[in-house]
Amino acid sequence: VRDLQQNLLAQENIEKQLLIIRDPALKELRVNRNEELVRFYHQLSSGPLTELSVKVAADIRTYRQSDSTLSEALARNDWPQALNISTEQMVPIRASLLEVLAELRQEQQQRINSDLSNLLEQATESYQLTLFFTLLGVALSAPVCLIVVLSIHRSVNALKRATREIAGGSFEHQPQLSGNDEFAQLARDFSLMGHKLRELEQLRLDANPLTRLPGNLAIDREIEMRIECKAPFAHLYIDLDNFKVYSDRYGYNAGSDVLLRVGQMIPQAVREYGTEQDLIGHIGGDDYVVITTLECAEPVAKKIIADFTELAPTFYNEADREAGVVTGQDRYGVERVFPLMTISVAVICSDHYESPSRLLISQACARLKEFLKGQEGSNYMIDRRK
Repeated sequence: VRDLQQNLLAQENIEKQLLIIRDPALKELRVNRNEELVRFYHQLSSGPLTELSVKVAADIRTYRQSDSTLSEALARNDWPQALNISTEQMVPIRASLLEVLAELRQEQQQRINSDLSNLLEQATESYQLTLFFTLLGVALSAPVCLIVVLSIHRSVNALKRATREIAGGSFEHQPQLSGNDEFAQLARDFSLMGHKLRELEQLRLDANPLTRLPGNLAIDREIEMRIECKAPFAHLYIDLDNFKVYSDRYGYNAGSDVLLRVGQMIPQAVREYGTEQDLIGHIGGDDYVVITTLECAEPVAKKIIADFTELAPTFYNEADREAGVVTGQDRYGVERVFPLMTISVAVICSDHYESPSRLLISQACARLKEFLKGQEGSNYMIDRRK
């Protein structure tokens, strides 16, 4: 609409100049402005303001008809006729058209102002509604947040207490947390950790203080586990012969050194001929135990005897090694001549029992060990009796 107004005013100015100075170049400029007027009107008709184009359609047709008549007069250079048409037709029609366009612009401006005012009111209402729901959300979430914070605080305190208790050695402590959230899962992990630490503590207390090998509890647990799993296994009971005589002759420290070196020799033999799942234990004194597979039992026993046969002479002084015997008292206090230390390995296989048990295996080991100790030199024996 604004472009139409400016075009009409420009045409009026060109038309006045043309009628005064009668310059042919102004005729061409007037034609261009007229074509521009038609283009602006078509844009108005095809745009979103079609109702505006309807209001000015009649005036535009009348204006173009008069303009066509004026153009014919100008083409004939009939300047008096052209002046008459311009004064009596073009000027009134142009003034009327400009007035209509001005009214249309004012109406549209008022409509825009009204829309902006409505938009402002709606925005204000939306802001107030948003503020209300925001405050309502804060009011509703505050108690929930408080409950969550207190719950987290209690859970963290419970886990801190559990950490202190477990670190202090109270492995039985159970964090009192229920549910399935992360804190409850962490509490269950703490309980599992305490259980594992208790087992490790028991193993540490059960381990032999000299060789650091597992003791009776670990050995019994391993036997029970293999029996429960129905996994056949071999139980090697290893005993030093004439160790007491050696210890009495060479002293407590020398005896401890023998036990330590044997405690290092047996694991080496198991590493070479056994499996990674084998257990090496030290019951106490000069008694050792190896739990291994049926296939590895004999190779391990042979290796232990071979290594000890090579190691044993190094425990004695040169005179005792050359003599091959030592003098000492037996368990009854009678002085006797004893051979150098030897080693006996009693092997019991679990598959020779219909219902193997820890008691049956230990009894069989004791009987077989007594038999081997009566033999000369280092020996091993596998009990194959059903």
